[in-house]
Amino acid sequence: MAALGKDSIKATREAGGKRLASLRTTVDRNKSYMIDEAIKLVKSNAKAKFDETVEIAMNLGVDPRHADQTVRGVCNLPNGSGRTLRVAVFARGPKAEEAKAAGADVVGAEDLVEQVNKGVINFDRCIATPDMMGLVGRLGKVLGPRGLMPNPRVGTVTMDVASAVRGAKGGSVEFRVEKSGIIHAGVGKASFTEQALVENVKAFVDAVVKARPPGAKGTYLKRVAVTSSQGPGVKVEPTSVTSGPAPT
Repeated sequence: MAALGKDSIKATREAGGKRLASLRTTVDRNKSYMIDEAIKLVKSNAKAKFDETVEIAMNLGVDPRHADQTVRGVCNLPNGSGRTLRVAVFARGPKAEEAKAAGADVVGAEDLVEQVNKGVINFDRCIATPDMMGLVGRLGKVLGPRGLMPNPRVGTVTMDVASAVRGAKGGSVEFRVEKSGIIHAGVGKASFTEQALVENVKAFVDAVVKARPPGAKGTYLKRVAVTSSQGPGVKVEPTSVTSGPAPT
């Protein structure tokens, strides 16, 4: 296929910019919508030719530079994420067999460590049994920057590898607060029903609220917004996505 010329690329970008500008007119940027209405807007504005990912962004009242204000965890979305994850498991013997039976895509020990060290990383989620962490720890510089390092806090260092694999395959989503105090994640696909997306959003927010660190002071859940991959952001009223009053 011939490469696109500069004029074609420019035209494509301009068309995308005009499309997004047009979609933004459907959203009141000064308004915080109830989650049901927000999801309806997101779905109606998902006009791309592919099944766009529905994403959530949350501004938290934390300063991740302090150890007691980091937020990290995992959420099992009730309706799945819509993604097909490739899962790798570092395990030996019976646990390796359990992982394979549960549907892991890559299973190994020293051989898998060597493969990763060579830069061959053909997986999206990494799980390890505790006895393997001595080996896996050597891969920190490779897996860490990619967000793939197994961690007991998110259930990826465990002896129950079968449940961890099934969770990853079934729609569990890891989250970790960024330096600016923002958490963002995919919570489904635009093709999902409105109800399924609302349920996923509420489950994700609930998991983040439960992961509130001891050092967080003042208002914890400051702002929430949802969007699709190529759609405009929609502000969400925090009280509409929490099981009780908005956490303070």
